[in-house]
Amino acid sequence: MRGKHPSTTLILTERDIARLVDMQAAIRIVRKAFLAMGRGKTLMPPKVYLPVSRAGDFRAMPAYLKDSKACGMKWVNVHPENPRFGLPTVMAVILINDPDTGFPLAVLEGRLITKLRTAAAAAVAAKTLARPKSHRVSLIGCGAQADAQIEALSLLLPVTEVNVWGLRSRQAAAFCKRMKRMLPRIAFRVWPTIQECILQAQVLVTLTPSRHPIVKSHWLPAGVHINAVGADAPGKQELEPGILKQAMIVVDEYVQAMHAGEINVPIARKLLKRKDIHASLGEILAGTKPLRRSQKSWTVFDSTGLAIHDVALAAEIVQRAKQRGIGRSVRLLSPKAFARQ
Repeated sequence: MRGKHPSTTLILTERDIARLVDMQAAIRIVRKAFLAMGRGKTLMPPKVYLPVSRAGDFRAMPAYLKDSKACGMKWVNVHPENPRFGLPTVMAVILINDPDTGFPLAVLEGRLITKLRTAAAAAVAAKTLARPKSHRVSLIGCGAQADAQIEALSLLLPVTEVNVWGLRSRQAAAFCKRMKRMLPRIAFRVWPTIQECILQAQVLVTLTPSRHPIVKSHWLPAGVHINAVGADAPGKQELEPGILKQAMIVVDEYVQAMHAGEINVPIARKLLKRKDIHASLGEILAGTKPLRRSQKSWTVFDSTGLAIHDVALAAEIVQRAKQRGIGRSVRLLSPKAFARQ
């Protein structure tokens, strides 16, 4: 085994990562990871929450993909008041390890990877669950994740129109102006109320940190698909529970969704039960659970964010970085630790 193991750890910054991966690659990698999960070829303990401060929390997200031998963990924080101090609300690092020795192969900035994989997962869900010719998207919330969501959806659906509601109308208008430059073939429009925005939807994306339902069932058009992305911690919810009672619910992962996804509050209040969840997206993609929907029925994808996606994407980025000589290698362990190799 002498000489076969690395002795240095690769460090990749956000700028490095932006040079190494794009949304199309993220979608391909995320879909493959969903399939692996649906076929039972991943290990992913539920996300661990560490609420050390009233101002925010930390989350530990380990995962292993058996076929690619991608192994690692994301350590991420969510502190909503951080912009007051000139810091991002969300920060993260991802550690990639050799599963056979445990050696730390790489440390990556995790915010861009999180953004890419979240949008990619939602786009894969919409491609799978929405009606095939869906071309009108309504976006509730236009914060840091919004541009990636629209970019990813536009790669998998024939999107021609995006309707936007934001808490601050000026921010929503600026978002639409920026996205129009990025995606000139798509029409962007700001709506003054959530209801008016939702009424336009064939695909609805919710991206707020709300702790009370802001989407009402009587606003929803027939056949709409909902990507519920905002709820990512216990107590958060964006959809009226009646929507979930009537819709076909698909989760990214059962335990995480029941603990911290869109369904967490209705589950805690016994308005929903696990049997009300139709399937995980991986099960549908792998063919182990059927996809049943009518033209008029609602579908909901409950997105909580999966460590398998972070790790799969990070492992691919590390491989590309080594091929292209991008990043900085450092020796984390003393040379004496390798004396017996």
